[in-house]
Amino acid sequence: MALRAVFLDVGNTLLREEPSRFAQYALAAAEEGLQVPEERMRALMVEAHHALPREIDGAWRYTDPWFEHYIRFIFHGRLGLAEARLAPLSSRLFARFSDPAMFRVHSGGFELLANLRRAGLAIGIVSNWSPRLPPLLERLGLARQVDFVLCSAIERLEKPDQAIFERALRLAGVAPEEALHAGDHPEKDIAGARAVGLRAALVDHAGDATAVPDAHLVRDLGELAALVERLRAGEP
Repeated sequence: MALRAVFLDVGNTLLREEPSRFAQYALAAAEEGLQVPEERMRALMVEAHHALPREIDGAWRYTDPWFEHYIRFIFHGRLGLAEARLAPLSSRLFARFSDPAMFRVHSGGFELLANLRRAGLAIGIVSNWSPRLPPLLERLGLARQVDFVLCSAIERLEKPDQAIFERALRLAGVAPEEALHAGDHPEKDIAGARAVGLRAALVDHAGDATAVPDAHLVRDLGELAALVERLRAGEP
């Protein structure tokens, strides 16, 4: 069946953080007098993400109240920062991750979206992200290039849940086999999309991923654009 829609992940697919989120948290620690190497901070952030539930006292993952628990887990629970310092620290981190200057559109991103638009394809963003995503995309000049944005913290759904992909299909007005989802995470993006019947592409900017069954592997957004053209032409 002809390709009629393309859905895109954001983090590490369309955008990258510069410096990384781990470096940003390590910098925030240094501002509080805590010297935490970036790799140590990465481990703490992964631990916090795994330890905290998706919903805390009604706050969905990646909303500000959820992130306050996340920041408390790392900085107070693991690093011993005083309670009184958590609120100003959180405010600084929230401001940093709202700043478009901290993000870079991956090479070929604007060209990809322009090509999809010229081809008449429906374009959707499907991302596990904070409610800051829509204004961030607007300030980066990306929002006007897509038809809709599904942000997990706003939708209260997140990849790999099938429901968020089904919502994207409804908004695009297409059947699963008429859509391609592209993202960088084998489980959240690829397994989630395939479970609903979408075609899927694993985007590997780092060049270190291995092939995933039933998914295309592309190394950059230029290769993704070429894949879309092949699929539109009916090629495998």
